[in-house]
Amino acid sequence: MCRVCGGSVEEFLDLGRQPLSDAFRDPADTRPEYFFRLAVGQCATCTMVQLVEEVPRERMFHEDYPYHSSGSAVMREHFQRLAGRLLETELSGADPFVVEIGCNDGIMLRTIGQAGVRHLGVEPSGGVAEVARSNGVNVRTDFFQESTAVEVREEHGPADVIYAANTFCHIPYVESIFAGIDALLGPDGVFVFEDPYLGDIVAKTSFDQIYDEHFYLFSARSVAAMARHFGFELVDVERLEVHGGEVRYTLARLGARTPAPAVAELLAEEEEADLANLTTLRRFAGNVHTIRDDLRTLLKDLRAQGKRVVAYGATAKSATVANFCGIGPDLVEFVCDTTPAKQGRLTPGSHIPVRPADAFAEPYPDYALLFAWNHAEEIMGKEQEYEQAGGRWILYVPKVTVE
Repeated sequence: MCRVCGGSVEEFLDLGRQPLSDAFRDPADTRPEYFFRLAVGQCATCTMVQLVEEVPRERMFHEDYPYHSSGSAVMREHFQRLAGRLLETELSGADPFVVEIGCNDGIMLRTIGQAGVRHLGVEPSGGVAEVARSNGVNVRTDFFQESTAVEVREEHGPADVIYAANTFCHIPYVESIFAGIDALLGPDGVFVFEDPYLGDIVAKTSFDQIYDEHFYLFSARSVAAMARHFGFELVDVERLEVHGGEVRYTLARLGARTPAPAVAELLAEEEEADLANLTTLRRFAGNVHTIRDDLRTLLKDLRAQGKRVVAYGATAKSATVANFCGIGPDLVEFVCDTTPAKQGRLTPGSHIPVRPADAFAEPYPDYALLFAWNHAEEIMGKEQEYEQAGGRWILYVPKVTVE
């Protein structure tokens, strides 16, 4: 049943038995891992694409959650630009107030706070919330839901902006979220969120955007339907290049604002691409299986030739690739990553060792499987010596290639 409107959901892709994408494992830990069936379907009524099976939120977002938004220079600049824009527009009035759902380590709110604007991050993962606090960001360690929003409004008053980045798609219980937004948002306030875009996922066959945390895969059409269902309206959209392709959606109360032309334009693009058609999504599923077969064949051939292959970027989404494609330490020697919390551990399910970034050059491998493909430009620019030494990159989006 659809978690947005209650309609029937038809499954179109099964990515098999998958672990928690951020559950990097201590090699000495012998406890059984948590696995679930990662399958995705589409609602026949509102067209929302969503996971068939829900993972309990406490298993994903907790004290040891390892992802830090500020870990990438590209993302730091992205959030600083957004903060600057909000300060010039929605937060330019008298005594404005902004709330961020899932503020992570506070990279966006830090700029807001430095401008003297009232703000609050609502972040359930204690570790990253503490990092945000240490940087001067006001944070409430909690899940955002109706009861949270009511308490925040009583303490701080109405919000001019409620914002979420790569967070809203994580939350299956949208009815409580919208009730919270309704309770907290001022009459002319906006709810702004950005998440991976279904149109880009289908066009690029970036199936690794599907994992436990990404419960919903949004399109403009499904977001518009969801907004209407809960008494809001989609009033603006903006395509973003980050994380392999996202859309920033702006929602307002029904009739409060005139929708921007960009909304109709993106809806028309989706209609032209037949994005809401189940046949299109099944074709995408077929392309996913082709990538799996091609990637496994390539890695097995390289192993047979005695070539060294390591992976670059122990991303959450790489769990989907490694486990769906059957990639373990027999095919990939290790994965290097800059996140200290992941180093010395094993990747979820596939148990590939995670080593620090400097291990990449000790010595350079023959081939590097780029799990962090959405940061390809940034990474390849930093690793030019690898290419000069004869190293080659393996990419699997939109198809398996060697560069």
